[in-house]
Amino acid sequence: MRVKSVLVFSSLLGCFLLHGNDVGSVGFDPIAFDNRIRPFLEEYCIGCHGEEKQKGNRRFDSLEYPISDDNALIDFQDILDLMNLGDMPPEDEAQPSSSERQAVVDWLTQAVSDAYATREITGGETVLRRLNHREYFNTVSDLFEMDMSMFDPTETFPGERLAEHQDNVGDMLVTSGYLLDRYIVAADRIVEKALPFETKPESQTWTFKGDFEQQSELNKRHIVAHGQRYLNVYERPNTVRRFGSYGPLHAFSEGVPAGGMYTIRTRAEAVNRFHSFNRKKVINDPAEPMLMHVIPGSREYGGLHLPQPHEPDLGIFALKDDGPDWYTAEAWLDKGFSPRYIYPNGSMNIRPAFREVSNLVIKNPGPSVPKEDLKADYMALAIKHGGIPHIRIHEVEVTGPHYEEWPTVTWKAIVGSGAFNPKKTRKIVQGFADRAYRRPASKGEVDRLMRVVSARLDQGHSEFEAMKDGLKAILCSPVFLYLEEEKLTSDSDRLTDYGLASRLSYFLWGSQPDSELFNLARRNRLSRPGVLALQMDRMLADERSDRFVSGFLDSWLTLRNLGDAPPDRGKFEKYYADDLGDAMRTETEMFTRFALDENLSVDYFLDADFTFVNEDLAELYGLEGIEGAAFRKVALTDPRRGGLLGQASILTVTANGVDTSPVLRGVWLLENLLGTPPPPPPPDVEPLDPDIRGTTTIREQLTKHREAEACNECHRKIDPLGFALENFDPIGQWRDMYGDRAEIDASGKLPSGEQFEDVVNFKKALLAKKDIFSRALTKKMLSYALGRRIEIMDRTEIDRILESMEETGDGFRDLVRLIVLSETFASP
Repeated sequence: MRVKSVLVFSSLLGCFLLHGNDVGSVGFDPIAFDNRIRPFLEEYCIGCHGEEKQKGNRRFDSLEYPISDDNALIDFQDILDLMNLGDMPPEDEAQPSSSERQAVVDWLTQAVSDAYATREITGGETVLRRLNHREYFNTVSDLFEMDMSMFDPTETFPGERLAEHQDNVGDMLVTSGYLLDRYIVAADRIVEKALPFETKPESQTWTFKGDFEQQSELNKRHIVAHGQRYLNVYERPNTVRRFGSYGPLHAFSEGVPAGGMYTIRTRAEAVNRFHSFNRKKVINDPAEPMLMHVIPGSREYGGLHLPQPHEPDLGIFALKDDGPDWYTAEAWLDKGFSPRYIYPNGSMNIRPAFREVSNLVIKNPGPSVPKEDLKADYMALAIKHGGIPHIRIHEVEVTGPHYEEWPTVTWKAIVGSGAFNPKKTRKIVQGFADRAYRRPASKGEVDRLMRVVSARLDQGHSEFEAMKDGLKAILCSPVFLYLEEEKLTSDSDRLTDYGLASRLSYFLWGSQPDSELFNLARRNRLSRPGVLALQMDRMLADERSDRFVSGFLDSWLTLRNLGDAPPDRGKFEKYYADDLGDAMRTETEMFTRFALDENLSVDYFLDADFTFVNEDLAELYGLEGIEGAAFRKVALTDPRRGGLLGQASILTVTANGVDTSPVLRGVWLLENLLGTPPPPPPPDVEPLDPDIRGTTTIREQLTKHREAEACNECHRKIDPLGFALENFDPIGQWRDMYGDRAEIDASGKLPSGEQFEDVVNFKKALLAKKDIFSRALTKKMLSYALGRRIEIMDRTEIDRILESMEETGDGFRDLVRLIVLSETFASP
């Protein structure tokens, strides 16, 4: 089925709207269409949408009535949509009278409505789809009830293919031979992590004091400076060179022998927090206490002095300045991991400062500096006598593993509350399969799994190991890897309650149904509307629903791309110094979470008088009086910042890292907020015409670019939207001028004729067209909930949802509820 090109912004509807004939009395039959409507199309539309020319990839010289198939229905619906929006004809063309416009709209409305009522749904079924990487990770976490902060079984899986920025569209989730191999490896790793031993391991203590090795560049300097008595951390972890950014325990590189809780005691101090150096050379802020974060590291992922993929905070401490003290963290460590140390508010580039500081020491050595030290390596001299600010670690003690309860929660979830009993192997396998398959495993399925167990026993494996191999077989089963959404035998248009439980849980939690959903499905009660609504509320109150917020924002607003085009370090060091990438995402997630919890109108996404910030993000926005790393809700008095279009996450993900592009931002707005993606540029047209002689600004360049007829049709819709956001630089800071001091002009005109002077007026114009935004949001969320593309036959359901939303105040939570309770959501 041809993919719908939503709301094609072309001169098509200009043709419809320029006619002067009376169509108000036209009947709904082929004769009336041929006598009155086809001549109208031929006179005003076929010139641009006929055999010789098809603007917007649309051809209408062969349209017939009645509407006979989905392709024709798409064409009629597109025509009706743009006529209702009033976006066509272009303002420089003759305009129809209100009565002429309404007559065409009335006829098309009835024709399209009749088509929806009589069409049989031959598509619209969710393709059997496998768990995507995000869902697989969450499902494993919930299935085994285990800590996954240092473990990602999907890390070697091949990348996912996206459809319209979504990662859960069934027909895109292909399964290759390589992925099947990775599933086998992942299953082994998962089960071995979950059930590594039968008996509780004994606790041990490791002590590290002196002889601290770091990266090679520092080791020989530390030998000279202090005989390697200390572990020193100088820079933040996200610097370019990462010179002394990590404090690893190389003597403990093999890591802990077993996963469990460990007591990590660290004797450390803040050294030289107060200094007189130029902050451009030594960036740490003396007004802030030095922060020491304890994080894990494993040599499996490379050098312990370098960044690794799994770095959760195990402990955060503000260090004292008056000498060393003990700091204690209680944290989980996976097998093979050891503690490391970082200094998140340290210098961004300490290495150049060593030379300058050593020169100062040589010029003014002071009485405490031995003369022989002045001949030492400049870094060693700066470390020993130069007053370089750093974290100094004297001693580390690690004790464990210990467990809050034994057997562990993971063991109880799989094996039960007691020791492993080989006589209960089938019961263990049956219970695990029931949960993993998201419905009761059949006797035949369990028999096949037990044959795996028997085969392993015949090969000489222990009963415990054989049982674990049965669990691994379950994780490699298609029933686990694919979401089964079976139809009721009594009603092929509805899912079974087990299928409905999976659809609901993967929509709101990105994971498997819990025991309550499973039990309701077993009793065939989940499909009752009142029960389904109550379960939705329960699930949204659970912290696992944060996965819905995160996953949906990745698909809707493309937040997964945040950081793919990293801002230029020379221009935007603040982005790295203040770790703004994570802060930006947090703001948008908290804003969305608040809208969900409070059932705010979806209008707030377009404009709002509040947001969520911490001190660093507030500084970026020019908000005063916000201190500390904690995020909080704040009122906005600056109307430029309200809503998504004032949030740095959106403004950064729509930039290229070096500068802003009205084209990139305009396309993003059309695709993601308005649901009207422009067609791709013609293959023979450059992104910007190379002949831009005589132009000085991006606006002049794009104006010249639009002189080409092939470019004008799309760019007259793209560029004004992008220019509305030009006052925001590539990381979302406000600016009045470009770097060359040219003044920014953020004014523009929408294709439908509304003019705006700046982003504030632009948001008002969008609010005046909020129906477009609401429809785009609804389509995206419905697609995300179903795991498939939206098709033409979904239009009726979307219309019903939008009508209900309007009646109840356009609440964001109401939208989720209406989707969950819709007929489409309960359909296979």
